[in-house]
Amino acid sequence: MRRSRLRHLGLSTLLVLGGLTATGTLPASAAGSTTAPDREPAASAGLLDAMQRDFGLTRTEAEDRLAAERRATDLAPEARRAAGAAYGGSWFDAGRGRLTVAITSDASPATVRAVATTGAHVRTVEHSARQLDAAMDRIDRLDAPAGVSSWHVDPAANSVVVDVVRGERADNDVRRFVDRAREAGPVTVRTVASAPSTFAAGTVGGDPYYTGNVRCSIGFSVHGGFVTAGHCGGVGGAVRGWDGSHIGTFQGSSFPGNDYAWVSVGSGWWTVPVVLGWGTVSDRLVRGSNEAPVGASICRSGSTTHWHCGTVLAKNETVNYSQGAVHQMTKTSVCAEGGDSGGSFISGDQAQGVTSGGWGNCSSGGETWFQPVNEILNRYGLTLHTA
Repeated sequence: MRRSRLRHLGLSTLLVLGGLTATGTLPASAAGSTTAPDREPAASAGLLDAMQRDFGLTRTEAEDRLAAERRATDLAPEARRAAGAAYGGSWFDAGRGRLTVAITSDASPATVRAVATTGAHVRTVEHSARQLDAAMDRIDRLDAPAGVSSWHVDPAANSVVVDVVRGERADNDVRRFVDRAREAGPVTVRTVASAPSTFAAGTVGGDPYYTGNVRCSIGFSVHGGFVTAGHCGGVGGAVRGWDGSHIGTFQGSSFPGNDYAWVSVGSGWWTVPVVLGWGTVSDRLVRGSNEAPVGASICRSGSTTHWHCGTVLAKNETVNYSQGAVHQMTKTSVCAEGGDSGGSFISGDQAQGVTSGGWGNCSSGGETWFQPVNEILNRYGLTLHTA
């Protein structure tokens, strides 16, 4: 059904569908962000419908939330600068509809006032973001057993949160890991339903790209190709489009450790700055790559389960796949399934990252991690293709 629709689309759109996918690696930091001066309003009719469906909101509530998230995203850098060394992290508080900034208890009154003046809500905490990041770095040096799902700095909890698979917490190796993690700094232990796995799949129908016998999803167009998940293919691997024709070749790939890659595009294919809405929402133009804060809504497009939305749950999380740990990932409440790997995570018109893996499915729910797109761009010296 998807292929017959493609035959009726203009050639440039068709090539985007086949040529945007690439293998990706793990997320890293946000740099090289690209923003157009006139950003397209995020609240299209299709996006609002998806927000109402996945968050249980009214149309007005969805519009208000998206507007509040855009304000929080724009405000976050200013609030961080104002906090200085006392900065303990920030997140979007959906209940308050505003950005919350954590400030250490030893901050001067002038610093607290400076942060509050930006319009952010201020919360006093014990540990600074620098201290939490240092603890995270120490935990990253540990070897994690299979029963440990992931770990990340949670600014709201003001600690490093270690997720342990339900039923494995009493395992001796898990207990030893948790004990050593607690020696590294403040740690909170939580349980999750199951261990994470990547979302690559065998060759099946849909709107994929193929490498060998693996099907994955296109992430974002860059000048000269597209980015995707690293576990989808290695350097030199040939990539075929939805119609079986040659798209290009993996020029860079990293997994585990990271989960990102990029594919060069040629053979009559080219790239455009579009993310598919799969009929759930209108196809999305990509206008930049400003990072959405923790707590913000975010949506994902993939070749298996198409368009789904959720919330940014954590950043800079280390995910413990069976193939090895992947660092600096962003965790979301968005569902995904096999074949969605490499696909686009987008907030409004801002590219966020490429789908890596997770647990659960789109029938019962779950969590999904993505590699931040700005890290991929910086790693390979790529430029995001924007509208």
